Amino acid sequence: MLKFICYAKCTTCQKARKWLDENNIEYEFRDIKNENPTVEELTEWYKVSGLPLKKFFNTSGLLYKSMELKDKLPAMSDDEMLALLATDGMLVKRPIAVGEGFVLVGFKEAEWRVKLIG
Repeated sequence: MLKFICYAKCTTCQKARKWLDENNIEYEFRDIKNENPTVEELTEWYKVSGLPLKKFFNTSGLLYKSMELKDKLPAMSDDEMLALLATDGMLVKRPIAVGEGFVLVGFKEAEWRVKLIG
């Protein structure tokens, strides 16, 4: 079953959840604020997604900005970035959809439609 990882108060996450419901796609809901992704999960999602690791950061979030990560990330190793992401779910870009052989980060309806409906 699809894992849907999001933050309930995030409007983009709400849009994605509504889209999943409207398209009758079953999913397991997980609130990223209450249950941080682990380093192991993030490592797997990163590898499966094929995306650069920096795409997993919520660059518009207050925490990202207050920690001045825009300037710090380029000097960090992948292991350091993964460890940092695992410290607080609010650093992670969302929603994340994890399915068999794919990971979608952020909600782009066209991309989700291709992966989840075909």
